[in-house]
Amino acid sequence: MRKRARTSLDTAVVDVWKREVGELSTRNFAHRLVASEDLVLRLDIFGKLEQHRGCVNTVSFNADGNILLSGSDDRRVILWDWEIGKVKLSFHSGHHNNVFQAKIMPYTEDRSIVTCAADGQVRHAQILERGKVETKFLAKHRGRAHKLAVEPGSPHIFYTCGEDGLVQHIDLRTGVATELFTCQPIRKRRFMSVVYLNAIAIDPRNPNLFSVAGADEFARLFDIRKYKWDGSTDFGQPVDFFCPTHLRGDEHVGITGLAFSDLSELLVSYSDEFIYLFSKDMGLGPQPVPPSPVSSSSDATEMGNDHQKVSSPEHMDADAVVGPQVFKGHRNCETVKGVNFFGPKFEYVVSGSDCGRIFIWKKGGELIRVMEADKHVVNCIEPHPHTVVLASSGIENDIKLWTPKAIEKATLPANIEKLRPKTRRWMYHLASPEDLMLQLISLQRWRTSPERGENSDGGRELLQLVLSFNGNTDGSSDDGGDTTNAEDCLN
Repeated sequence: MRKRARTSLDTAVVDVWKREVGELSTRNFAHRLVASEDLVLRLDIFGKLEQHRGCVNTVSFNADGNILLSGSDDRRVILWDWEIGKVKLSFHSGHHNNVFQAKIMPYTEDRSIVTCAADGQVRHAQILERGKVETKFLAKHRGRAHKLAVEPGSPHIFYTCGEDGLVQHIDLRTGVATELFTCQPIRKRRFMSVVYLNAIAIDPRNPNLFSVAGADEFARLFDIRKYKWDGSTDFGQPVDFFCPTHLRGDEHVGITGLAFSDLSELLVSYSDEFIYLFSKDMGLGPQPVPPSPVSSSSDATEMGNDHQKVSSPEHMDADAVVGPQVFKGHRNCETVKGVNFFGPKFEYVVSGSDCGRIFIWKKGGELIRVMEADKHVVNCIEPHPHTVVLASSGIENDIKLWTPKAIEKATLPANIEKLRPKTRRWMYHLASPEDLMLQLISLQRWRTSPERGENSDGGRELLQLVLSFNGNTDGSSDDGGDTTNAEDCLN
């Protein structure tokens, strides 16, 4: 007689019994419950938060999880009591352009908030008594400042990065912004004397380590302990690089999102490509050998399975290196999208998509959930710090909250694995005359550098850059436009 297959309900009942008899701690019981695939498959819209008058570019929970913070193209920052859908506090950020990221500093009673924006500014907002807010300027990037990263457990320290390639360390106790380094490409790329940065993340297991990424194929890892605060050393050399083998030398990809797990695993979301998960032993070392550029006609979809196998199949042995885990199905071509882990032990990976859906994978790469979220693009997915709740935002003006309230478990759409990346292009939009000027200055520095040589065709490159401006003025790199159909993610 065959035994009946155990279901998620059976497992839950057994876990409850084990907790009651003392065989399972309350902490482990809660972790198992929150990580339950059954709950992930029942996620549904709990409610919408509607107050912003522009695209919502950033959402994040406070440490307790009872407050959701958001920032928008309307330049306002809002603190929400998300469970009842009410605004606790709304204030103008002080920025002159779209707010790209906002974070509550830990251990400040949710009264200290840092922001960065499309105007390149980094600002600090202090919430005083009776809801009064004081904002002040902290630092400036030349070009848009997309992301900031708060040092875990610190109410004072955070980092910023921007399209000027600059990484800054800021201490709120002194208000001093220290320019650590400007990110340099490991080989010359057209229009680029620096790597325009989209993302920065700090390793929670070792906060001395942080990673940055942007307009090339590498995620770079730095160790702040190597920085000499008297400025007596060059800090610009990473301690490690991460990149899938088949993307090395590809000038048509870039990185839009980074996230660390509690095991120091690094999650990397590529534009016009897929998402990859690197363990800390998958790095290329501090000085990777520049490969010859790959053909832009390479079919990344056909290569997609190769990097999960041994990198040198003809030399398979015990010392062979296994490539990063890949996550497929979504589309990341139009905007600067984040990527995140989900679950108390980082069991899942979540991302938005150009088709307006939210994608959830198991950490092993299996796609288990695709949720209809926005009519346009979903850029931000933020997990609750303690329970099965997600907040999402994108091109629309609202924030959507997701809880496991559905009666029926969801199933995947058909043909989800047939995704093929769009035709690749230069990833950076030039959304304003200021963006064009920044790129022209960067190109001029490159053309006049001693390493550039005498035979380069700088005039042709300059013309291509100017002509590209007209073709890229449809939207900013965080906002994007309604250019992708839902079917594009599935077919």
